[in-house]
Formats: sequence, structure tokens, C-alpha cells
Amino acid sequence: MASPRPDRDPERPVYVISVAATLVSAHPRTLRIYEDEGLLCPARTPTNIRLYSENDIRRILWIRHLTRERGVNLAGIRILFELEERLGARILEALYAEGTGDAESIRQPQAVPTAIPDPATDPASTPQPTTTRDRSTADR
Repeated sequence: MASPRPDRDPERPVYVISVAATLVSAHPRTLRIYEDEGLLCPARTPTNIRLYSENDIRRILWIRHLTRERGVNLAGIRILFELEERLGARILEALYAEGTGDAESIRQPQAVPTAIPDPATDPASTPQPTTTRDRSTADR
């Protein structure tokens, strides 16, 4: 049985920034911004050239999907990545499946609310008006 080829290792950094940017249809400056925001950490050569792995390319594609298709800003994406790492949950896959309508691809059951309160029958769910103090009389 043949062993896997070492050049197919998804962790191995092989793409310089211009090639990585071309693969994901982005400008190299965009990849630098993602790195500055803490969303990516490409490997560096001894001469400080950034090298991206297949996993980095996948991560960039997730970032682009979340910003373009889902409207998430970079700070939100950082939080999603941190949550996914901490919880070990597949948050991004769930978001992708939700966006594409492919709920079958999510392996973990989703929590479904049992009932949505009706404001007509449940007065507690109706937002109450807030009162504000008149500034002209507040200091007297």
C-alpha cells in the first residue's frame, strides 16, 4: 500500500502570497489585512516571505464566504474562529449549511424554540415604552 505523498500535506506551507491571493480571487493586501486582524498566521521563510498552506487557503475561503455571503465583519469572524477552537464545535459548517439550506450536512441537532410568544395574547412579551426625564426639570 502506498503511503500518502508528503507534497499533499494540507499543513505544508507552499504558496507565496501572490499565488495564494490568486487561488482565492483576492488582492495580496487583503491577505495581509487578514493576518493583521489575527485571522491567519502564514508560515514565514528565513527571509520573511509568507507561505500559505492548503489549510490557510481553506480558511481564507471561509473568511471570504462569511464576509461576502453572510455579512460578518472581521471581528465577528475572529470570534467565530475562537469559539470553534474552544468548543470543538462545527460552527462554520452549521452556518454554511444554514445559508445553503443543506441542513442534512449538519450532524449535531439544532435547538429549536418551543414557542414564540404572541404579543396579542402575552402582554409580557410586548415591549414597554421607556420613560425619559425632561432635562429642563431634571436638575431642579
